[in-house]
Amino acid sequence: MTAKPRVLVLRAAGTNCDMETAFAFELAGAESTVAHVNRLSDHSVRLSDFQILAIPGGFSYGDDVAAGKVFAVELEHRLGGELGEFVAGGGLAIGICNGFQVLVKTGILPGNDGFAPGEAATLAANDSQKYEDRWVTLEVDETPCVWLPPDGRRIELPVAHGEGKFVPRSIEVLSALKEGRQIVLRYVRPDGGDAGYPENPNGSVDGIAGICDPTGRVIGLMPHPERYTCQRQHPRWTRGEGRDPGDGRAFFENAVKALA
Repeated sequence: MTAKPRVLVLRAAGTNCDMETAFAFELAGAESTVAHVNRLSDHSVRLSDFQILAIPGGFSYGDDVAAGKVFAVELEHRLGGELGEFVAGGGLAIGICNGFQVLVKTGILPGNDGFAPGEAATLAANDSQKYEDRWVTLEVDETPCVWLPPDGRRIELPVAHGEGKFVPRSIEVLSALKEGRQIVLRYVRPDGGDAGYPENPNGSVDGIAGICDPTGRVIGLMPHPERYTCQRQHPRWTRGEGRDPGDGRAFFENAVKALA
């Protein structure tokens, strides 16, 4: 019998989606461990013992300085180059909402060595200047990302963030992301058209809702796939709307399949 892939769901003060994320992986057939980032320092938890790393949503360290920044510094201090080695060795990683902000601020995403030193992108305050909590429609782009549901399909997921506007540092960075097929999810209207507010809840450049690294093994996204793994989580499920399983479950199932 094949062993279940082991997932490390890494939390810090202020994260609040760790248990939902762990449960989503377990629904997909993985074995989840939720651990505080401090456990990396005392070596009671070792990244090398896992095949998947998940950084969940929330408001790590109160989003002081900038969303995800303190958690990103913690990861850099406690893991150093170990995270890069983890991915290079075939490990998978996902950052959801605040976790996406963390991966961008560590430089793990976009993760292209051709970019100049420093953050190649950021996740800025929403154009609405307020916290956005709503369901959105997303277009799944064709990319090498192993996490994605079938390409060319529109899905629904919820968002809940105040700093989710994806902004590349330059036109050159945006072009490189497009050429490398690293843009994996875009906000669109339900009919597939270009989205303005509120369908694009934060004003992200080109409607970008998620990206992957060049290997396709690391993904970051602002929407929450762990919050839509069954039809009953859809806001209009009593009217017969939504899918079962929910659109978010495919992200976790695809990751498990990629390690089979």
